[in-house]
Amino acid sequence: MQELLITICARGGSKGIPGKNIKLIGKKHVIGFSIAHAQQFSELMGAKGIANVTIELSTDNVEIKAIAKIYGLATKYLRSDILANDTAGKQDVIKDVLLYSEKVNKVRYDMVLDLDVSAPMRTVNDLLEAYQDLISKSDIDNSFSVSEAKKNPYFNMVELNEDGTCSISKKPETPILSRQKAPKVFEMNASFYFYRRRFFDPKEMYLFKNATVFSLPHDSFDFDHQVDIDFFEYLILNNKLTFDIE
Repeated sequence: MQELLITICARGGSKGIPGKNIKLIGKKHVIGFSIAHAQQFSELMGAKGIANVTIELSTDNVEIKAIAKIYGLATKYLRSDILANDTAGKQDVIKDVLLYSEKVNKVRYDMVLDLDVSAPMRTVNDLLEAYQDLISKSDIDNSFSVSEAKKNPYFNMVELNEDGTCSISKKPETPILSRQKAPKVFEMNASFYFYRRRFFDPKEMYLFKNATVFSLPHDSFDFDHQVDIDFFEYLILNNKLTFDIE
């Protein structure tokens, strides 16, 4: 069996949406969705004999730690101030809690799964299929969730030129006259990221160096603005989702 670490990273200093990781959606805190997904995926991977799973929280905030504990995720780890500022890279944050977990649990993990708290529109089956897809590609280091882009740089995205005129963002040899004939492109939805352990070995880590994507078969978006949370809350409370995330 493989050793899999699931990381849930939730700092307390979000400026775009203050306190977004612990906002209530009905009776459930936002972080509760990702903790539930981690727990369900852990049970599934163990039942299938695929992996032993450890779940670890990375936060700098005592209130987030307390709320995570309510959902069954307790931790002694506390993220450093350096890794809790606006300029800290997500991979550096994950690597720090990975090294902590390996030291505490005396195990070297084969794979890391990061579940983004502010993008909970995922299912356990999504995670299983993405895991299996990455496992089947032994030369690939990491995979992340995407959605088919609503706009296409080959067809309906433009850039301004120096003279003030505009042109299509990506210029194919032959002009593309319909969206259906444009190459398929994707937008990152931030929901989850799988990493092989070797991804974290270099000092400099680059997400796109040797990566693939897993396209979600349903809607998914992250919470960049308050309206995103408002819309998510509407979908949840009015049973408008076409898939079950709880």
